[in-house]
Amino acid sequence: MDSLGNKVALVTGASRGIGRETALSLARAGCDVAVNCVKSIDEANQVVAEIAALGRRACVVQADVTQGDQVTYMVAQVQEKLGAINILVNNAGMTRIQPLDQISEADWNQVMTANLTSTFLVSQAVLPAMRHAKWGRLIMLSSVAAQLGGVIGPHYAASKAGMIGLVHSYAHMLAKEGITANAIAPALIETDMIRGNPNIRPDLLPVGRFGQADEVAETVVLLARNAYITGQTLNVNGGWYMS
Repeated sequence: MDSLGNKVALVTGASRGIGRETALSLARAGCDVAVNCVKSIDEANQVVAEIAALGRRACVVQADVTQGDQVTYMVAQVQEKLGAINILVNNAGMTRIQPLDQISEADWNQVMTANLTSTFLVSQAVLPAMRHAKWGRLIMLSSVAAQLGGVIGPHYAASKAGMIGLVHSYAHMLAKEGITANAIAPALIETDMIRGNPNIRPDLLPVGRFGQADEVAETVVLLARNAYITGQTLNVNGGWYMS
């Protein structure tokens, strides 16, 4: 298992939920961490303060990861403040629960852009430095929806399935360059995305409870440290989908 000491990680959508716990877990493992957000600056600053208390460097990088020019600026800012990015966690995304017959083309495009296009844009932006260093980790936060269809809608399921396809391609093309690419497919993690939705219940899961964000975050750390796992989807889903 590789040491993560002094590696630089970028976590998108890291001001709360899974992203927040991932940023903190990577810091505990020895990483310096760039905390990306779009609007939640106060929450992102709090994450940075917690990372600093762990003795690691951190910074907030505000950017809309669906916009290529902002992604380019974000990566440049991280490199200036912390150094070249070694680990990318593509966590930013959105959900939109809608009846099937009410999903418009605009809804489809928005969800696909937020979840899949953003993943591609940020991955492409960090890859040159990873390839130069001959070491890198691309980690995508997919979903059980990619495997079972989920409870949100086909636009969401398709965007998350696309991330797995992206992982397969990157893993195949970069395997000999010291760069791994993997996906994590969580199910019903107790975050703001599912709280208060009566259709999302813990009894849907064999384990009978919602997952916790730190259970996903520790899986990110495992993938970051392991140089032999690539092209895989790790299912953190309470047994909902078994493979």
